[in-house]
Amino acid sequence: MRTNTTPTGPVHFDLTRSMQAPTDDPRVHALVVDDDPVFRKYMAKGLEAGGLTVTLAEDGEQALALLGSGRGLPVDVVLLDVMMPVRTGWDCLTELRARGREVPVIFVSARETTEDRIHGLELGADDYVSKPFSLRELIARVNSVVGRRRAMPRIEHGPLRIDLGLRRVWYQERELGCARLEFELLATLVRASGATVSREVLLSEVWNMNFDPGTNVVDVAVGRLRRKLGREGSRLIRSVYGKGYCFVPPE
Repeated sequence: MRTNTTPTGPVHFDLTRSMQAPTDDPRVHALVVDDDPVFRKYMAKGLEAGGLTVTLAEDGEQALALLGSGRGLPVDVVLLDVMMPVRTGWDCLTELRARGREVPVIFVSARETTEDRIHGLELGADDYVSKPFSLRELIARVNSVVGRRRAMPRIEHGPLRIDLGLRRVWYQERELGCARLEFELLATLVRASGATVSREVLLSEVWNMNFDPGTNVVDVAVGRLRRKLGREGSRLIRSVYGKGYCFVPPE
């Protein structure tokens, strides 16, 4: 984010790096979206030194134009600022998911409150990194997110099917249309099938929080997920009083 006025004139994409890289390049390809040109230059230099291929966009509108809705720019991860002219990072991610693009997104923003982190993750982000940050840590987070997505198989429990790569869920042949946090919550519970998962573990695994924010975000998300599962929701995801939640496989 920068504090000067919104630039005017024609829109230009900084594509020189990405256009030199073949689409089958095994390196992680990151799209950096930020309105600060100094920060974009810093990110490009640092990420490329860390072994990534980098494409730059100066706002959310440019990022959406690059990514498209189908066969857009083939990137492995989007590193997205929040407060930008033309379109904010919140708006960009919302539109991206509405178009069906499930590319991993990591917010990289100076906004660092718990509410900001929760909002970003609820919109469908895979991670949230606050500025200032360690570039080495950011690269490690990028590699972790992309590595998980590339290696994701499917999980099946009777009429419940979960595609971990596409982040889609079907129950009794009906697609549930889960938001990002709902999907991660269900996947975490299903992986621990039959075992109780505490709220603390869910906050860490799903919301990427190693502390209790003092809210009922876990309980609210469980309620939404149960409603999407229908009449069997409360039986499939059971409350364990004082401990957490347990996924009980469908019969």
